[in-house]
Amino acid sequence: MAKTIADAEALFFDGTQRLTAGDATGAETCLRAALALAPTLAEAHANLGLALEARGALAEAADSYRTAIRHNPTLPQTFVNLAGVLLLLRQLDGAEMACAQALRLRRDDPDTWCNLGAVYARMGLELESEEACREAIHLQPGHAKARFNLAYLLLRQGRWEGEEGGWAQFEWRDWYAALAQQLRCPRWQGEPLAGRSVLVGFEAGHGDMLQFGRYCAELKARGAGRVTLLCHPPLKRLLATLPGVDALVGFDEDVPPTDCWTPLLSLPALCQTRLDTVPAALPYLHAEPALVAAWAPRMPVHGLRVGLVWKGNPRFENDAERSLPHLDILAPLAAVPGVAFISLQKGAGEDEFAPWVATGLGPQIQDFADTAAIVAQLDLLISVDTAVAHLAGALNKPCWVLLPDYLPDWRWLTERSDSPWYPGAMRLFRQPAGSGWGPVVEAVAMELQAFAARRCDR
Repeated sequence: MAKTIADAEALFFDGTQRLTAGDATGAETCLRAALALAPTLAEAHANLGLALEARGALAEAADSYRTAIRHNPTLPQTFVNLAGVLLLLRQLDGAEMACAQALRLRRDDPDTWCNLGAVYARMGLELESEEACREAIHLQPGHAKARFNLAYLLLRQGRWEGEEGGWAQFEWRDWYAALAQQLRCPRWQGEPLAGRSVLVGFEAGHGDMLQFGRYCAELKARGAGRVTLLCHPPLKRLLATLPGVDALVGFDEDVPPTDCWTPLLSLPALCQTRLDTVPAALPYLHAEPALVAAWAPRMPVHGLRVGLVWKGNPRFENDAERSLPHLDILAPLAAVPGVAFISLQKGAGEDEFAPWVATGLGPQIQDFADTAAIVAQLDLLISVDTAVAHLAGALNKPCWVLLPDYLPDWRWLTERSDSPWYPGAMRLFRQPAGSGWGPVVEAVAMELQAFAARRCDR
């Protein structure tokens, strides 16, 4: 018996080391072997949960955490881990309960308060979420995740400015850490530029670059002598039309020498942006005339030209909520007479077909300059929350954005049907709580019928 326990402990130790080293598969093998010898070893069940979570087996991970708790209900970290998995599984009541149990065991744990704040945010309990995040920060002022979660909450509420506001909390993100390590110049902190050259570093996705690229013009207005924008290669041709940019560099190219640099998404904070001071002179992007002419023969000749985009990047954390399951969800739009629908779907979903869609251009699109040339010739774009919506807004093209009820992005604020980032160009259609996409598409179809009638009258 003693040898069996010793063997189980050795396997547990080996599995834990493999887990720490990032070998989730090897850790799982060792931990399962340990549990075959010692089925009641709670710590092994808990670490097996971590290994399963690492490979995406969330439901199995939750079961392992529950088993660990059954054998030893005094380990607060196991409750914290269970809460995290249940949050990902959208089992919010269970996640809240797991956080509460962890706090009963260890009231002063900032990670637990941070997780509880995330649970409350997803439940729509914003006051409770803020209180939990601030408690985590009180316990550990440098808790980056709690500050980042608080940033999303404050930004979504439009509470942007000040030392405790959304922009300040947003500075705790770490998206640009790898770029910062490569650069040898100082970071711009908002001091007078007085002719200095500035490198604006890329961040996050294409939509972020399209939305916040407008701040390059703000740098010029503040005295920058030369502004270089580091961007995703598929955006280079399009962003050449962006005001204030003297040079564009793909992130696959060498970065030129510069006096100072800044992450792109730090510019709203550095420029003290408030809801009533968003730099929103539209359009600030433009389609190339030659590309417009090249795409013109492929556009429908008759009817109102309405572009469609129904899926975003599947790697985005909230893509299951923001993207439509299939083009068929938009089928009610086909009942609106006099409309020629054009698919701009690129990547995931571009092979989906519906007979009521007149033209599918996605497979022919090479980069965002091509997309801009198509959007410039539309009467309207209907899109989920993805980069093409930001492109349409930046072109000052009418754009209707379909937003999920669960975790809509902070930039769309709350309960608004318009956007201060794209005034006059963008309308927001939000899912009613718990109702799915049906009511959204129904509302869009009604508005499209009125939109088409207005165009016909003119």
